[in-house]
Amino acid sequence: MASAFDPYGKTYQQVVQDSISFSGLEHDFFLTAKVRRLQALFAQHFGAARPSLADIGCGVGKLHPLLAPICDGIAGSDPSGDCLAEARLANPAVHYTQSEGQALPWPDASFDAALAVCVFHHVVPDERAALVGEMRRIVKPGGLVVVIEHNPWNPLTRLAVARCPFDHDAVLLDWRECSRMLVSGSLGSVRSGHFLMLPSAHMAAAAVEGVFAGLPFGAQYMTAGTV
Repeated sequence: MASAFDPYGKTYQQVVQDSISFSGLEHDFFLTAKVRRLQALFAQHFGAARPSLADIGCGVGKLHPLLAPICDGIAGSDPSGDCLAEARLANPAVHYTQSEGQALPWPDASFDAALAVCVFHHVVPDERAALVGEMRRIVKPGGLVVVIEHNPWNPLTRLAVARCPFDHDAVLLDWRECSRMLVSGSLGSVRSGHFLMLPSAHMAAAAVEGVFAGLPFGAQYMTAGTV
């Protein structure tokens, strides 16, 4: 099945970099920021154990080399066969499966955690509940469903989205809507935190973010709920 992301299989990294070039930072900086948040969440929730992870809407798998040290096995799904072909070349240890619609290609309770990074803003709002339900279905009891999304309250985020050609269909959702979505999906202990308030590699920026993570200033946010 063809996907709107197929044309970007080989150029995904450059397209994203072009959309954020005004920041003066490389795309890898933003990927690393996400993984640091996930690492802290996993350590808090799973302790020393490394969770198995399903990455929904994984695209070309740019996160997976960074996630590998903190996960006990990664599987990825995406509707774009072309993007998955690039992901397989880059990450031969990851098992990739093409998905269709909101149905996920794995049995019930297959993973310790399910992750969707900047996916839900591409999902038609009326279909988001179905995807949350699928994420919950594939996670083991006591595991996590995690969503990372753009913060529509951040003007630089809106600029990056406006500059990105494959975000033409984006319908951004804030952390309140995301939290309600997970609660409605029967997930417990739902919590959110913003990050990338100060997009800088300096250690002081990370310290400031830790203090103000509960305020809606960061360029992105992470919302998690327990199955």
